[in-house]
Amino acid sequence: MHDNLERRRLVLATDLDGTFLGGSVESRELLYSWIKSNRSDITLIFVTGRDLPFVRALVRDTSVPQPDFVIGDVGTTIAGGPTIKPIEELERPIASLWGNSGARVMALLAEEPGLQLQDTAFRYRLSYFYDPQTLSPDAAEKVRAAGLDCLLSADTFFDVLPPGVSKGPTLVHLIEHLRLDPGDVLVAGDTLNDLSLFETGYAGVAVGNSEPALRARIADLATVHFSKEAGAGGILDAIARRTRSGGTAP
Repeated sequence: MHDNLERRRLVLATDLDGTFLGGSVESRELLYSWIKSNRSDITLIFVTGRDLPFVRALVRDTSVPQPDFVIGDVGTTIAGGPTIKPIEELERPIASLWGNSGARVMALLAEEPGLQLQDTAFRYRLSYFYDPQTLSPDAAEKVRAAGLDCLLSADTFFDVLPPGVSKGPTLVHLIEHLRLDPGDVLVAGDTLNDLSLFETGYAGVAVGNSEPALRARIADLATVHFSKEAGAGGILDAIARRTRSGGTAP
Protein backbone atom coordinates (compact mmCIF):
# COMPACT_ATOMS: atom_id res chain seq x y z
CA MET A 1 0.00 0.00 0.00
CA HIS A 2 2.77 2.43 0.88
CA ASP A 3 4.49 1.89 -2.49
CA ASN A 4 1.28 2.80 -4.30
CA LEU A 5 0.84 5.95 -2.21
CA GLU A 6 4.41 7.01 -2.90
CA ARG A 7 3.64 7.19 -6.64
CA ARG A 8 0.74 9.59 -6.21
CA ARG A 9 1.42 13.21 -7.10
CA LEU A 10 -0.84 15.02 -4.62
CA VAL A 11 -1.45 14.49 -0.91
CA LEU A 12 -4.51 16.56 0.01
CA ALA A 13 -4.80 16.88 3.80
CA THR A 14 -7.93 18.89 4.45
CA ASP A 15 -10.15 20.01 7.27
CA LEU A 16 -13.84 19.16 6.76
CA ASP A 17 -16.30 21.71 8.21
CA GLY A 18 -15.98 25.03 6.44
CA THR A 19 -13.22 23.72 4.18
CA PHE A 20 -13.77 20.47 2.24
CA LEU A 21 -17.48 20.62 3.13
CA GLY A 22 -17.70 24.39 2.66
CA GLY A 23 -18.24 26.66 -0.30
CA SER A 24 -20.87 26.49 -3.01
CA VAL A 25 -22.64 23.33 -4.12
CA GLU A 26 -21.00 23.72 -7.53
CA SER A 27 -17.46 23.96 -6.14
CA ARG A 28 -17.99 20.96 -3.87
CA GLU A 29 -19.34 18.85 -6.72
CA LEU A 30 -16.44 19.86 -8.97
CA LEU A 31 -13.82 19.10 -6.33
CA TYR A 32 -15.30 15.75 -5.35
CA SER A 33 -15.76 14.61 -8.95
CA TRP A 34 -12.21 15.69 -9.85
CA ILE A 35 -10.80 13.72 -6.92
CA LYS A 36 -12.81 10.63 -7.90
CA SER A 37 -11.68 10.93 -11.53
CA ASN A 38 -8.01 11.23 -10.50
CA ARG A 39 -8.14 8.88 -7.51
CA SER A 40 -5.04 6.92 -8.50
CA ASP A 41 -2.99 10.14 -8.33
CA ILE A 42 -4.34 11.55 -5.05
CA THR A 43 -3.87 10.56 -1.43
CA LEU A 44 -6.85 12.04 0.43
CA ILE A 45 -6.54 12.67 4.16
CA PHE A 46 -9.33 14.22 6.21
CA VAL A 47 -7.90 16.19 9.14
CA THR A 48 -10.86 17.12 11.28
CA GLY A 49 -12.24 17.76 14.73
CA ARG A 50 -15.02 15.31 13.92
CA ASP A 51 -15.08 11.73 15.17
CA LEU A 52 -14.95 8.56 13.08
CA PRO A 53 -18.70 7.75 13.16
CA PHE A 54 -19.38 11.16 11.61
CA VAL A 55 -16.81 10.59 8.83
CA ARG A 56 -18.07 7.07 8.08
CA ALA A 57 -21.65 8.33 7.76
CA LEU A 58 -20.48 11.24 5.60
CA VAL A 59 -18.77 8.93 3.13
CA ARG A 60 -21.63 6.43 3.18
CA ASP A 61 -24.52 8.87 2.78
CA THR A 62 -23.15 11.70 0.61
CA SER A 63 -21.07 12.30 -2.50
CA VAL A 64 -17.93 12.96 -0.41
CA PRO A 65 -15.12 10.70 -1.69
CA GLN A 66 -13.66 7.94 0.47
CA PRO A 67 -10.46 9.14 2.19
CA ASP A 68 -7.32 7.05 2.38
CA PHE A 69 -6.80 8.17 5.97
CA VAL A 70 -8.60 10.18 8.62
CA ILE A 71 -6.91 12.21 11.31
CA GLY A 72 -9.88 12.85 13.54
CA ASP A 73 -10.71 14.32 16.93
CA VAL A 74 -8.34 17.29 16.42
CA GLY A 75 -5.36 15.02 15.81
CA THR A 76 -5.96 12.41 18.50
CA THR A 77 -7.33 9.70 16.17
CA ILE A 78 -5.62 8.12 13.14
CA ALA A 79 -7.67 5.77 10.98
CA GLY A 80 -7.69 4.31 7.50
CA GLY A 81 -8.81 1.56 5.17
CA PRO A 82 -12.20 0.86 3.62
CA THR A 83 -13.94 0.88 7.02
CA ILE A 84 -12.00 3.89 8.35
CA LYS A 85 -10.68 1.87 11.27
CA PRO A 86 -8.29 3.21 13.96
CA ILE A 87 -4.65 2.31 13.32
CA GLU A 88 -3.41 1.14 16.72
CA GLU A 89 0.27 1.30 15.80
CA LEU A 90 0.04 5.02 14.99
CA GLU A 91 -2.31 5.91 17.82
CA ARG A 92 -0.25 4.23 20.56
CA PRO A 93 1.91 7.31 21.40
CA ILE A 94 -1.21 9.50 21.54
CA ALA A 95 -2.98 7.09 23.87
CA SER A 96 0.09 6.97 26.11
CA LEU A 97 0.27 10.77 26.38
CA TRP A 98 -3.42 11.03 27.25
CA GLY A 99 -3.50 8.14 29.74
CA ASN A 100 -6.55 8.45 31.97
CA SER A 101 -6.84 12.22 31.78
CA GLY A 102 -10.54 12.40 30.96
CA ALA A 103 -11.95 12.15 34.48
CA ARG A 104 -9.20 14.41 35.84
CA VAL A 105 -9.98 17.16 33.32
CA MET A 106 -13.72 16.98 33.90
CA ALA A 107 -13.17 17.41 37.62
CA LEU A 108 -10.72 20.24 37.00
CA LEU A 109 -13.16 22.19 34.84
CA ALA A 110 -16.42 21.24 36.57
CA GLU A 111 -16.95 24.68 38.15
CA GLU A 112 -15.64 26.79 35.28
CA PRO A 113 -18.26 29.14 33.79
CA GLY A 114 -18.93 29.27 30.08
CA LEU A 115 -18.08 25.62 29.38
CA GLN A 116 -20.47 22.91 28.20
CA LEU A 117 -19.07 19.40 27.78
CA GLN A 118 -19.77 17.87 24.38
CA ASP A 119 -21.67 14.60 24.61
CA THR A 120 -19.46 12.68 22.16
CA ALA A 121 -17.39 9.89 23.73
CA PHE A 122 -13.92 10.93 22.60
CA ARG A 123 -11.10 8.52 23.39
CA TYR A 124 -7.99 10.68 23.81
CA ARG A 125 -9.38 14.20 24.24
CA LEU A 126 -12.15 16.17 25.92
CA SER A 127 -14.10 18.82 24.08
CA TYR A 128 -16.39 21.57 25.28
CA PHE A 129 -18.49 24.28 23.73
CA TYR A 130 -17.55 27.59 25.23
CA ASP A 131 -19.08 31.05 25.57
CA PRO A 132 -16.37 33.66 24.90
CA GLN A 133 -18.31 36.20 26.95
CA THR A 134 -18.26 34.17 30.17
CA LEU A 135 -15.26 31.84 29.85
CA SER A 136 -12.56 32.59 32.42
CA PRO A 137 -8.90 32.69 31.31
CA ASP A 138 -8.28 30.44 34.29
CA ALA A 139 -9.86 27.50 32.46
CA ALA A 140 -7.12 27.23 29.83
CA GLU A 141 -4.44 27.91 32.43
CA LYS A 142 -5.72 25.04 34.59
CA VAL A 143 -5.48 22.68 31.63
CA ARG A 144 -1.93 23.72 30.78
CA ALA A 145 -0.87 23.53 34.44
CA ALA A 146 -2.13 19.94 34.42
CA GLY A 147 0.34 19.13 31.63
CA LEU A 148 -2.18 19.06 28.79
CA ASP A 149 -2.80 21.30 25.79
CA CYS A 150 -5.79 23.58 25.32
CA LEU A 151 -7.04 24.75 21.94
CA LEU A 152 -9.79 27.34 21.41
CA SER A 153 -11.26 27.91 17.95
CA ALA A 154 -14.13 29.61 16.11
CA ASP A 155 -15.21 31.28 19.39
CA THR A 156 -17.02 28.00 20.01
CA PHE A 157 -14.77 25.01 20.65
CA PHE A 158 -12.58 24.39 23.72
CA ASP A 159 -10.50 21.25 23.16
CA VAL A 160 -8.31 19.56 25.75
CA LEU A 161 -5.60 17.47 24.08
CA PRO A 162 -2.58 15.36 25.01
CA PRO A 163 0.59 17.46 25.19
CA GLY A 164 2.07 18.19 21.78
CA VAL A 165 -0.80 16.52 19.93
CA SER A 166 -2.93 18.38 17.39
CA LYS A 167 -3.74 18.21 13.70
CA GLY A 168 -0.34 19.31 12.39
CA PRO A 169 1.98 17.08 14.45
CA THR A 170 -0.24 14.06 13.80
CA LEU A 171 -0.23 14.75 10.07
CA VAL A 172 3.59 14.97 10.08
CA HIS A 173 3.69 11.66 11.98
CA LEU A 174 1.45 10.03 9.34
CA ILE A 175 3.32 11.49 6.34
CA GLU A 176 6.64 10.28 7.75
CA HIS A 177 5.21 6.85 8.54
CA LEU A 178 3.94 6.51 4.96
CA ARG A 179 7.26 7.84 3.58
CA LEU A 180 5.48 10.37 1.41
CA ASP A 181 7.23 13.35 -0.15
CA PRO A 182 6.51 16.48 1.94
CA GLY A 183 6.62 18.47 -1.32
CA ASP A 184 3.49 16.63 -2.52
CA VAL A 185 1.40 17.71 0.49
CA LEU A 186 -1.26 20.43 0.36
CA VAL A 187 -3.04 21.27 3.63
CA ALA A 188 -6.30 23.20 3.79
CA GLY A 189 -8.18 24.77 6.68
CA ASP A 190 -10.30 27.62 7.97
CA THR A 191 -10.17 27.93 11.79
CA LEU A 192 -7.64 28.15 14.60
CA ASN A 193 -7.73 24.41 15.17
CA ASP A 194 -6.10 24.19 11.72
CA LEU A 195 -3.22 26.48 12.76
CA SER A 196 -0.86 23.58 13.43
CA LEU A 197 -1.48 22.27 9.89
CA PHE A 198 -0.05 25.47 8.45
CA GLU A 199 2.82 25.42 10.93
CA THR A 200 4.07 22.08 9.52
CA GLY A 201 5.84 23.87 6.66
CA TYR A 202 3.76 21.99 4.08
CA ALA A 203 2.17 24.05 1.31
CA GLY A 204 -1.24 25.21 2.46
CA VAL A 205 -4.39 27.09 1.53
CA ALA A 206 -6.44 29.19 3.91
CA VAL A 207 -9.85 29.17 2.24
CA GLY A 208 -11.74 32.41 1.69
CA ASN A 209 -14.07 31.96 4.65
CA SER A 210 -11.21 31.43 7.11
CA GLU A 211 -11.52 32.71 10.66
CA PRO A 212 -9.84 36.15 10.96
CA ALA A 213 -7.88 34.93 13.99
CA LEU A 214 -6.36 32.15 11.88
CA ARG A 215 -5.47 34.53 9.06
CA ALA A 216 -3.71 36.81 11.54
CA ARG A 217 -1.63 33.96 12.96
CA ILE A 218 -0.44 32.70 9.56
CA ALA A 219 -0.17 36.04 7.75
CA ASP A 220 3.62 35.82 7.47
CA LEU A 221 3.90 32.18 6.38
CA ALA A 222 5.29 32.02 2.85
CA THR A 223 3.97 28.49 2.37
CA VAL A 224 0.32 29.56 2.68
CA HIS A 225 -1.90 30.68 -0.18
CA PHE A 226 -4.79 32.90 0.93
CA SER A 227 -7.61 32.07 -1.43
CA LYS A 228 -10.52 34.38 -2.08
CA GLU A 229 -12.74 31.37 -2.71
CA ALA A 230 -14.69 29.78 0.14
CA GLY A 231 -14.43 26.16 1.21
CA ALA A 232 -14.03 23.66 -1.62
CA GLY A 233 -13.56 26.55 -4.04
CA GLY A 234 -10.43 27.57 -2.16
CA ILE A 235 -9.05 24.05 -2.43
CA LEU A 236 -9.75 24.02 -6.16
CA ASP A 237 -7.98 27.37 -6.45
CA ALA A 238 -4.90 26.05 -4.65
CA ILE A 239 -4.78 22.84 -6.70
CA ALA A 240 -5.03 24.84 -9.92
CA ARG A 241 -2.12 27.02 -8.79
CA ARG A 242 -0.01 23.91 -8.12
CA THR A 243 -0.80 22.28 -11.45
CA ARG A 244 -0.55 25.28 -13.79
CA SER A 245 2.91 24.18 -14.90
CA GLY A 246 1.64 20.74 -15.88
CA GLY A 247 -0.67 17.90 -14.92
CA THR A 248 -4.42 17.69 -14.68
CA ALA A 249 -6.21 20.52 -12.91
CA PRO A 250 -9.93 20.64 -12.06
